[in-house]
Amino acid sequence: MNRFNWQRTGALSATLLMTMGACQPLNIAQAKSQPPTKIKGCNAESLLLPAHQDVEALRQLYEQYLGRTPVEIELGLSRSEFAQSLAQLAASLERLPKDQPLRATDAALLERLQRDYAAELRQVDQPRNEGNRRFGFSPQRPRPTSLPPALSGAQPAPANETAAPPQLSRDSGGRTKSMAPPASIAAPVPEPRFQGKDRLHLPGTFNTEDYQRINENPFFLPQRTPLSTFSIDVDTASYSNVRRFIRQGQLPPKDAVRLEELINYFDYDYASPQGDQPFSVSTEVATAPWNSTHKLVHIGLKGRELEQEQPSNLVFLIDVSGSMKRPNKLALVKKSLCLLVHQLKPQDRVSLVVYAGRAGIVLPSTPGTEKAKIMQAIDRLEAGGSTAGAAGIKLAYEMAERHFLKNGNNRVILATDGDFNVGQSSDAELERLIEQKRDRNVFLTVLGYGTGNYKDNKMELLADKGNGNYAYIDTLLEAQKVLVNDLRGTLFTIAKDVKIQVEFNPQKVQAYRLIGYENRLLRDQDFNDDQKDAGEIGSGHTITALYEVIPTGVNSEVELPNIDPLKFQKPTASNNSSDLMNLKLRYKPPTGNKSQLISTAIADGNRSIQSATDNLKFSAAVAMYGMILRNSDYKGEATFTQVLALAEQAKGKDPQGYRTAFMQLVERSQTLQQARTDETKAQLAP
Repeated sequence: MNRFNWQRTGALSATLLMTMGACQPLNIAQAKSQPPTKIKGCNAESLLLPAHQDVEALRQLYEQYLGRTPVEIELGLSRSEFAQSLAQLAASLERLPKDQPLRATDAALLERLQRDYAAELRQVDQPRNEGNRRFGFSPQRPRPTSLPPALSGAQPAPANETAAPPQLSRDSGGRTKSMAPPASIAAPVPEPRFQGKDRLHLPGTFNTEDYQRINENPFFLPQRTPLSTFSIDVDTASYSNVRRFIRQGQLPPKDAVRLEELINYFDYDYASPQGDQPFSVSTEVATAPWNSTHKLVHIGLKGRELEQEQPSNLVFLIDVSGSMKRPNKLALVKKSLCLLVHQLKPQDRVSLVVYAGRAGIVLPSTPGTEKAKIMQAIDRLEAGGSTAGAAGIKLAYEMAERHFLKNGNNRVILATDGDFNVGQSSDAELERLIEQKRDRNVFLTVLGYGTGNYKDNKMELLADKGNGNYAYIDTLLEAQKVLVNDLRGTLFTIAKDVKIQVEFNPQKVQAYRLIGYENRLLRDQDFNDDQKDAGEIGSGHTITALYEVIPTGVNSEVELPNIDPLKFQKPTASNNSSDLMNLKLRYKPPTGNKSQLISTAIADGNRSIQSATDNLKFSAAVAMYGMILRNSDYKGEATFTQVLALAEQAKGKDPQGYRTAFMQLVERSQTLQQARTDETKAQLAP
């Protein structure tokens, strides 16, 4: 157990957190084997990712002696922020009893960090006292007690741009100065650091997070329901959001767990597309690992890699309302977008729109050659005010259309916690607005941030309607994955309105169910309707779908639909086919309006899960993990131990460490589940 444990309210959370304290700190975004990484931020400072060796060292010192990790360390820091956290640690250690000194190795580690960050520490406020002299700090001049206005020093928007109401003037030297910044970009009141309860959301604390209810797909009988139709999904938000809950010491709510987003968080080794097709199709059948009498059908798509990237017209739409003040919100948004700015090509253009009480243009369309100007505009943003989200979305689309690139990628990138509470904010109104712009080939990417008032359901809806993708950014490492490592797939669409329809052979299939995709189900007739919106595939993206099949003649323990025999209908004849099912896909080119069809048969198979490919085994392991978290009625014999064993077999080369990090997440989830079980037993004991 940690040397110093802190008190928490709520019996269950206290038990879980104390149990977690005994565990090695979880690297929530990437495997610890990943080399330390430095990247540049908006102010050209090195940003230290959570996997950086110095951040790991600081985290371990906090956990060992204070029993907690500040949220800033979990997110990723600049060097100056690292120095502030280091100074906080040193000040706290000085208050420890003198008879409880630091271990020699920890004292040496602390001294090494102080030497390496001496320049930054000199900028940190520390009162003159003996403790500071002991730990090597000297008194510094005080910092300002208020923050500068968000637009201080910014250039006014050109006359042809719809800018925010004039709030800037020129001084006698011709320099821009802020008069009275609008509420949407006003400086916030400085808040205390390390908001523990906001970070952990213990029982009884204020929490208005919102998730759409998921009614898990049941089994269907192919004689009565021969077709299964759905839209593909490239979102990954659910995985990183689930990881955030686990990191905070609690199992996620079941409606936060969308199985298809957990599965599709990972890339798979599918064959590249051949010929003119924009994506390849791979299929495989093996035994379901959670029920040995059932079969698992694996369907994988891989998008074509673009040989030449299109120029991009990007509009960053940033929520700067009061709810975005927390360190895991606007501060992380700014760092995230600066990662993207570093990837810009000279032919790209960026605009910056903000919204709070009202919307305004902070940066007119600016070429990718002016990265410093773009990052300075991002770096000046501060939070405050209410949330006129719809006004911001409307203005962002206006900017995207004003600078539309005919042969380019035109996209709005919305960064928010999703808490729209002023103005045109009903789902129906926002849907219609975004659908209109989607039809004009301006797409929407949604990046979710924060906790407490997080509106997952609204952000998923916006991304789906905007022909875009939806990711949840819980750390700077996740921002690097989405906006650097996966940038091509995130921004460059190679096929849109991709639909899948499967017909099952009743002579081979007693019953079937689609695993996940509950929010993406379509009517059978929607498959041939080119007016019906569906999902998109980006450059190099992989998409995975799984079906669980009960073969004919199997006496399964799963309760199947009880339907009376039909009087006038006969089961559909299968012409004695040996195929298990027939797979059809429809897609459109990124700017096209007429769909194209791909069709392929999937043969039956008796392959065991142990002899399956790594693609099937790892996706099955992730699916099992999600079913356990959801306490699915169909999880069968699935356990966290079984998930770990199967994932270990299928880990492969894992160059980015994501699969190794998944196994760490499963281990942490297992610890939490055991703690919850023990707590329940203790409460029931006489």
